Amino acid sequence: MSQKPEKLIDKKGLRLDGRKPGELRSIQMEVGILSNADGSAYIQHGKNKILAGVYGPRELHPKHLALPDRTVLRCRYHMAPFSVQERKSPAPSRRDIELSKVITESLEPSIFLEYYPRTGIDVFVEVLQADGGTRCASITAASLALADAGIPMRDLVAACAAGKIDDTVVLDLMDTEDKIGEADVPVAFMPNLNAITLLQMDGILTLEEIEKALNLALKGCGKIYTLQKEALKAKYASVKEITE
Repeated sequence: MSQKPEKLIDKKGLRLDGRKPGELRSIQMEVGILSNADGSAYIQHGKNKILAGVYGPRELHPKHLALPDRTVLRCRYHMAPFSVQERKSPAPSRRDIELSKVITESLEPSIFLEYYPRTGIDVFVEVLQADGGTRCASITAASLALADAGIPMRDLVAACAAGKIDDTVVLDLMDTEDKIGEADVPVAFMPNLNAITLLQMDGILTLEEIEKALNLALKGCGKIYTLQKEALKAKYASVKEITE
């Protein structure tokens, strides 16, 4: 018989990493760290370490994929072989391909795609270390990298997940909670426009729990959005200091 998983919330109401149910993991962000990309961002979300690079808008290859009325956004999500405990194959997995599509569709509403017809914008997301919630952290980093590239945007996209563990709705699931918890609800949000660009659910929740998880995830997105803006400002504040 397999060993029953340990309790994810203790008697004091704290999770395995000491967080309260509605608490985010520690988050650090930085933009403009790749000199060869048009825009770039790095995020450390809990133990996740993710790098995003943006190239474009530029001529699209192959040319037959170009659209006459807008740019084509292409995102590639990839997990490095050393990003998880057991070595991952460097070849794109079905999950990598699915998440590439999810990230693309989460970011498209935020960009003025019609400004650059017959071109392409490529976003490369490399997960260097994974610890649950990589799709949300990747969306957050990719949106920052797009802003750093100077691409006209309606708003930044911030992403965060909520979920259910030990019959409790919690914010920002880490790896163990994600694997043995009861549900996971990733959300991507444009706070300035009050618009959700991604809403997924894996697991079983009641209608009341879905509402609670969504509201909790949106609060998390709001906090991440503030950190995104601070990361962008920090880059230009340092540029100003150098020029003065």
